[in-house]
Amino acid sequence: MNEECIHGLDGELCALCFPPAAPVAPTVPAARAPRASRARTPEAPTALRTIVAPITTGTAKTKRQDDNVGEQRIYHLTHIRNLPGILATGRLLADSSDDWADRPVVDISSSANRGARRDARVAGADSLAVADHVPFFLSPNALVWENIRAQSLDPRLSDDAHDAAAFDFVILVSTVKKVLDAQATTAAGPSASHFAVTDGDAAFAATRFGATAAAADRMLRLLRADLDSDTILKAELLVPGEVPFGLITLIGVANDRVRDAVKPILAAASHKPKVAVYPPWFHPTDED
Repeated sequence: MNEECIHGLDGELCALCFPPAAPVAPTVPAARAPRASRARTPEAPTALRTIVAPITTGTAKTKRQDDNVGEQRIYHLTHIRNLPGILATGRLLADSSDDWADRPVVDISSSANRGARRDARVAGADSLAVADHVPFFLSPNALVWENIRAQSLDPRLSDDAHDAAAFDFVILVSTVKKVLDAQATTAAGPSASHFAVTDGDAAFAATRFGATAAAADRMLRLLRADLDSDTILKAELLVPGEVPFGLITLIGVANDRVRDAVKPILAAASHKPKVAVYPPWFHPTDED
């Protein structure tokens, strides 16, 4: 039976309340190369179209033993000041949606990045643009988010994002299964748009897309195959059109103060996901 920790998380998700067991020391110590910092240097500007490193298959040590893609968590980053607007519409909307009444109070993306994502196509010239989708990360340590946490300059981020403190953001969490189930109930036939999965920034020319159901599933399995690769930290899951707020299962926050600010915002909402304090999601990787 899963326990719930004092921070509101189920099972063993909380590293503070359920610290991992200390590793057993090897009989013969082995030399280990120092680990490089993952995201102190920001991604290249979209205009440079950097090359994405190939996905590796992983080793027996790092390969996931279970490959239930439906359990993959997906993460949508937003500023706490944007949360009332999301609740007012009851949906997360794609950037290009005609249903916006008011744009986000705090826009995380730079204008140049938004323009690039409106121009980039998911599956060819006649397909939806990247901006026609709601973006999710596949890791709470995604490199764009890491550059906000570490206060690293990143041309994809707005001045507001660079100026904001990490604890002013909230992370909306769902799962691949939630999105698949929702699409199954609303799909308009075999031609209906499926979510897409990328192996890098969706606006970069070298990024590969899994834009059909089979290709997206295959891309997710490749990304999940190697836990040591940085590729999953660059990847995105793109849901066309909108995502109902009811699909959000958890809101991650940095501390009790933010949790106390979020709960009144949710008070009048018909759907109230759990609000969980999980500081490691909000600290730069080198501090974890």
